[in-house]
Amino acid sequence: MERRNDGDGGSGGKIKIGVCVMEKKVSCSPMEQILERLRAFGEFEIIIFGDKVILQDPIESWPLCDCLIAFYSSGYPLKKAEKYAALRRPFLVNELVPQYLLHDRSKVYQQLKLYGVPVPTYAVVRREYPNQELNYFVEDDDFIEIHGKRFCKPFVEKPIDGDDHNIMIYYPSSAGGGMKELFRKVGNRSSEFYPDVRKVRRYGSYIYEEFMPTGGTDVKVYTVGPGYAHAEARKSPVVDGAVMRNSDGKEVRYPVLLTPSEKQIARSVCQAFRQGVKQLKLFLPSYSVCMMW
Repeated sequence: MERRNDGDGGSGGKIKIGVCVMEKKVSCSPMEQILERLRAFGEFEIIIFGDKVILQDPIESWPLCDCLIAFYSSGYPLKKAEKYAALRRPFLVNELVPQYLLHDRSKVYQQLKLYGVPVPTYAVVRREYPNQELNYFVEDDDFIEIHGKRFCKPFVEKPIDGDDHNIMIYYPSSAGGGMKELFRKVGNRSSEFYPDVRKVRRYGSYIYEEFMPTGGTDVKVYTVGPGYAHAEARKSPVVDGAVMRNSDGKEVRYPVLLTPSEKQIARSVCQAFRQGVKQLKLFLPSYSVCMMW
């Protein structure tokens, strides 16, 4: 690997790997496992930047490194990380410019399709202001139509904003109707059911897509480069919203063996977004993919 930073960050000794991500991401189990394995080689020095450096310090004072692991999460200054990379020119494990695509779920789906990754049948509704009337959008009791494409309940509603994790599932009258809201875990809850909610949200822009039954299981895939993928299954929040935890308080997950087709999908996603370290959800058996960071 060519050492491209300015200064003495790469002069002799171990290869310096800078971890320029929010501290909550550094402390998560998958990242800890990656860094532990890198240290075990004995050839790398791991430099954790930390939130104070990332958020407050000027990029000129950021640590020097030969190789940079940097990826977006809530509150992360992506443009600032770009400027640091341009200044010091480390090798980028996760390229920075493609990460802007991840802020818009419609752009994510477009990119996945370009790389031949199957996605659910979907349509996009964009509103400039709350309750805007759209001539291409029609809602009935048990279906919606977007540009003439009909989605019968159950269907899924996802915000275009990739940072908004409040996802809704709307159920048909034949199943009693209602809506289930999926959200990031709060205590031991990851979803709630609202039996009286029948209409979709009208105050933002959303992707609507067909509901994919998965038998009550989500599969999360972690990749390190295009050649390695590790998969874990967990109980889907769609089941009852209760998070299954072990005696240590961590969510229960089980290792999963991926099929050759699923491995190829993980590889294609890695290449599509040029992200060496990432995680994604792979909804089986339809192979529909949703990027998760």
